[in-house]
Amino acid sequence: MVESRVLQNGIRVIVKRMEGLLSVTMGVLVGTGAAFETEREDGISHFIEHMQFKGTKTRTAFEISDAFDALGTQVNAFTGKDMTCYYCKSTSGHARESFALLADLFLNSTFPEEEMIREKGVVIEEINMNEDTPEDLCLDLLAHAAFGTENYGRNILGPAENVSGFTREDIFKYKKERYCPENVVISFAGNIGIEEAVALTETYFGGMEKTAFRDREKHVVFHTDSIFRKKPIEQAHFALSFPSVKRDAPAYAAVQVMNTVLGGGMSSRLFKRVREELGLAYSVYSYGSYYAETGLLTIYAGVNPKKAAAAAEAIREVIETFKRDGISEDEFSRGREQLLSATIFSQENTSSQMLLYGKQMLYANEVYDFEKRMADLSALTRKDVMDAVEAGLDFSQTASATVGNLDGGIGI
Repeated sequence: MVESRVLQNGIRVIVKRMEGLLSVTMGVLVGTGAAFETEREDGISHFIEHMQFKGTKTRTAFEISDAFDALGTQVNAFTGKDMTCYYCKSTSGHARESFALLADLFLNSTFPEEEMIREKGVVIEEINMNEDTPEDLCLDLLAHAAFGTENYGRNILGPAENVSGFTREDIFKYKKERYCPENVVISFAGNIGIEEAVALTETYFGGMEKTAFRDREKHVVFHTDSIFRKKPIEQAHFALSFPSVKRDAPAYAAVQVMNTVLGGGMSSRLFKRVREELGLAYSVYSYGSYYAETGLLTIYAGVNPKKAAAAAEAIREVIETFKRDGISEDEFSRGREQLLSATIFSQENTSSQMLLYGKQMLYANEVYDFEKRMADLSALTRKDVMDAVEAGLDFSQTASATVGNLDGGIGI
């Protein structure tokens, strides 16, 4: 059973009750992230996410983590392009205490100066680690190539010089504008009912002052740029993106099946041809990114530099063949079944359900419709997917990025 309510201050509450379980996942989702930041703010959403755990009006950073551990509760957070999420998973018997702790770190963080100094060092090390993880670096550069230096092109971590310069005033100013009741969803999934969930939310979040929230406009333009970063590493990493559909597009499900067949698993075209038949890459895959305004279909490969040209040519041939010949009935059936089963599997996990229902409420202000999702997938035809293939995968509309010990970028 799924139910939702809206508090008087504008906070939305969504509850997916999963009776028979002994646990519950609770999340606080905020509609902000790298895509909403200015150049000077670049990285601040992620830095705030770190700092929320570093002390409240009544608890130190250690006392927060110690209190969660004492309950056996798992707690974490993450920042994305257009959402920040704070969440915990507890036994049903400790849901009240766990939610109280989650609310405390979200609402009452004080951002002590000494903790900010320490955490800046931690985040800068995270930035350095990202620089030393070539797959992640390649995909970050690809976002820049596809969207420029604004909105979805921003690195979630931000540049080290920005992080070093953030002040408490910067944090409070950004939170006042973005961490507003109208821009927050509280999502519960597990063995908890709507009345208990709403009562908990009202107790701890009902006092948030209602604001005249005004969202920031994003100016999203797809670029056909290519970025190369030379690094003395053993592998060459390259990726390219095609423009794709936004997350509420009618062709969304068809594009997902298309991606599954092209590069979504071990039976995909890319994996079978590039890795299994030709042995040109250990890692090769594709995935979709879907936003409010647009989307991307991304293909990535990590290869031996000496085989980079051959791998790129093989990937191009796979895509050209895929676009020319389309998909077989067997590929279509297997791709659709993989998405159907993944949708069903996710229904049995409280963490994925918390996020799934929370995101739909945050992004679209509506309850995620599991039955409609299953119906949409079941109603798909091979022609729907063929149309999605035909509409996409245009090599004249690609962005690309390469990281490796090469003389230049890998062209596809």
